Amino acid sequence: MPIITATELRNVLGVSVTMYSNEYLEQIIASSEQVILPLLVSYSSAIQEYQVTDDVITFTTVRPNYFVEGQSVVVTGCGGLDDTYTADARASNVYQFTASVDAADSLSAIPVIPAGVAVLDGSSAADLYANTAAIKNALLVVSTEIFQSVVAPGGQIEGVDFAPTPYRMGRSLTSRVMALLLPYVETETIAQ
Repeated sequence: MPIITATELRNVLGVSVTMYSNEYLEQIIASSEQVILPLLVSYSSAIQEYQVTDDVITFTTVRPNYFVEGQSVVVTGCGGLDDTYTADARASNVYQFTASVDAADSLSAIPVIPAGVAVLDGSSAADLYANTAAIKNALLVVSTEIFQSVVAPGGQIEGVDFAPTPYRMGRSLTSRVMALLLPYVETETIAQ
């Protein structure tokens, strides 16, 4: 479910439903979420390998993971072992987490190529930040920029000083909202 609605974006843009349908505005919102949400902390880790020993599966992640005992972790990209697991006691290795599984033992660690994904159940970025005003405002700004870039004649928007601003959709798009996002940005991802 999107963090902002077509109605909220419509109110900011000042357009009517007869001019731009909800479906059209929802596409713009989805685009803005694809720009913003991957930057935010979402409690997910890429899985590089796994091993099954005595009905316990050990997942090794690319970077430290923060899953603790009792949390439900959704694992995808690991073939027949894709499932929702309940994390066991925290391992001393911050790159691993374990869970109970009914599967045959593996002789060695099995690499996952491309990397699988482990994410805290119910903790997608959209779920975590649904009621965070700064994230909603950042999404509204980016959605507005996308809308204006699409509908502006020649794809060129004018600034408040009526000067043309042809590069609004470039790298500076996220820079304009970074002050709103800073408390929530996944610094480990950006630093890589």
